[in-house]
Amino acid sequence: MFEYVTDKKLLKSTYSQSANVVNQLSQRLRNAGLDAQMNLVGSGLRKMVTRNGKGPFDYDFNLLITNAESFGGREIKECVRENYNEILNWNDWEDCTDSTSVLTARPNSKSCFSIDLCIVKRDAYGKIHRLIHDKTGVVNLDQYYWNAMPDSGNLAEKEERLKSEHWLEVRNVYLDKKNMYLKRQDIYHKSFVCYIEAVNEVYNKYFGLNLTKTINVVNVSCNGIFGVDLIR
Repeated sequence: MFEYVTDKKLLKSTYSQSANVVNQLSQRLRNAGLDAQMNLVGSGLRKMVTRNGKGPFDYDFNLLITNAESFGGREIKECVRENYNEILNWNDWEDCTDSTSVLTARPNSKSCFSIDLCIVKRDAYGKIHRLIHDKTGVVNLDQYYWNAMPDSGNLAEKEERLKSEHWLEVRNVYLDKKNMYLKRQDIYHKSFVCYIEAVNEVYNKYFGLNLTKTINVVNVSCNGIFGVDLIR
């Protein structure tokens, strides 16, 4: 069962190590031609790091590719993975693991923390799309595509509006979602996705649009035009 990590000294030390590695990667990728911006996101940014019992906890980083349209998905993923492994090896970490939506890295198998690195881009409306690696079992047949993350637009504005009065509820909803997906053995809802869902759920509860809409139905007949207001 997931619980929040409360050891501030441990969090400070492990975050420092993680940030050092990802900053090195960001610089290296720019030299390789990928315009990349690295950001700590979601629960880690908001001091909401969780762990399942005594298992490892993770930091979520988004690697935002600003020139993603200039490269294919496979090319981007392989470039990031290869450079990431070189950086990890220089820091005496193990090679990263390539899953469907993230590259996971940790110093060694006994470490209490790891990094989940998600490769993302933004569309013209500010929505985040993550690069998905759909594995088929045959490397040459694997598919790479961009998948929009749920309601990720204006996330910072929603966080700002919630943090004064409703942030405790966001924390509770986030933890509930982590444990719900754990019970379902759902490996696709990573921490950042759970975090976005929690923010949106609480935001919509207090500030969402009124679902009661007035619909104007216009009937045209030979006698003229009649407006009828229906509430649903």
